[in-house]
Amino acid sequence: MVIKSVNLETVIGVTSKIPDNTKLEVAFAGKSNVGKSSLINALMNRKSLARTSSQPGKTQTINFYNINDALYFVDLPGYGYAKISKELKAKWGKMIEGYLRKSRTLRLIFLLVDIRHEPSQNDVDMYNWAVNYGFNPIIVATKSDKVSKNEKNRQLAVIRKKLDCVEGTPIIPFSALNKSGREEIWEYIDMVYEDFQLTEEA
Repeated sequence: MVIKSVNLETVIGVTSKIPDNTKLEVAFAGKSNVGKSSLINALMNRKSLARTSSQPGKTQTINFYNINDALYFVDLPGYGYAKISKELKAKWGKMIEGYLRKSRTLRLIFLLVDIRHEPSQNDVDMYNWAVNYGFNPIIVATKSDKVSKNEKNRQLAVIRKKLDCVEGTPIIPFSALNKSGREEIWEYIDMVYEDFQLTEEA
């Protein structure tokens, strides 16, 4: 898909109502500081539309980016940040769960994990949450430029085992630095977009 227009259309917090969109929604989930905003910016060909920060826990809302007036990228709040209260963590969890449960047009979830580390329990919980709601998340292993080729293959196996991925689940190494993995991610988005359009027209 050629990106012609991008607009941050809707921002919702813990007390906001989930928008009743009719266009395809593609969601991005991951722990704080995993590189979610950097990935979204790379996919949108924008440098700083999705706010990046070295300070974990920056995204505290669900942000809906309208792409070409054709679909939405949905940036979910980063989880697992230790310095926020348990009460706020619980509210974020309910907000994410509410979105997974209520969205009528969410068809694809990308779960981001740092390729350098074994997935955390929060990552495992997020993956299982998505599967329980009928989704089969595609895993994006971020910061892939920071490991060697041998280490990369080894870490991908660690990620697959720890998440106990559904058989056949893609794990895509991605680097915000050199944009490797970007085209592969877009291939999955385009495929789901085409399927969504066919379903809507039927």
